[in-house]
Amino acid sequence: MTRSYAIASVALIAALLVGAGFAIWQGRATSGDDLFAECRSSAIAGGPGAIGGPFTLVSETGQTVTNTDVITEPALIYFGYTFCPDVCPLDAVRNAEAVDILEADGQEVLPVFISIDPRRDTPEVLDAFTANVHPRMLGLTGSPEQVAAASQAYRTFYRAHDEEDDEFYLVDHSTFTYLVLPGHGFVEFFRRETTPTAMAATTACFIEAAS
Repeated sequence: MTRSYAIASVALIAALLVGAGFAIWQGRATSGDDLFAECRSSAIAGGPGAIGGPFTLVSETGQTVTNTDVITEPALIYFGYTFCPDVCPLDAVRNAEAVDILEADGQEVLPVFISIDPRRDTPEVLDAFTANVHPRMLGLTGSPEQVAAASQAYRTFYRAHDEEDDEFYLVDHSTFTYLVLPGHGFVEFFRRETTPTAMAATTACFIEAAS
C-alpha cells in the first residue's frame, strides 16, 4: 500500500513539474511574441489592444482630423481641459519636457492634448493653450459626441460640473498619458507621478523596439 502511494506521489510530482515547465515555456513564448516586452512596465486588462482606436476630432486650426491623420509619428496623448486649475497644465508641461528630452536624442514625438471640455475649448482656445506649452503640441476638440467617442476608445473618464450656469465649472477626469505608435496603436500609459526623464526613457525604448 505504501509502495503504491509512493509511486502515485512520484507520478503526481512529475506531472506537476511537466505542467510547471510548460507554463514557464508558454510564458516565455508569449513574452517572446511581444515586440515591446522589455519596455513594458504596466499591465493592461484585456491587453494593449483594448485601449485606443479610431476617432474623429477637430484640430486647433479648425480642421476635422482622424486618428490616422494625427498618429503619423509616435505621440503622447493626454485628455484634459484648458480651464483646469492645476493638474492639466502640469501634466501637459511634463509631457512637453519629455518630448524635448527625446528630441535632444534625435527622436521626434508629438504631444497631443485632447479636450474633454468641448463647451469651452474651441479650436481658438486650444491653439492659445498649446502654443504656451510646446510649439509642436497639437490640440484637439470636437462635438460632445466626438469627444465622448475618443474618450471611450482610450477608456478615460470625465464628468463636467456644469449643471448650473457657471463659466468657471470644473471637470473631473482621469490623468493618464498614452503612448501611441504608428502601425502599432496604443502601447503604454504613464501615470501622473512619472517624471519627464522616465517617460522619455520608456518612450525611447518602445520607439527603438518598433524600428
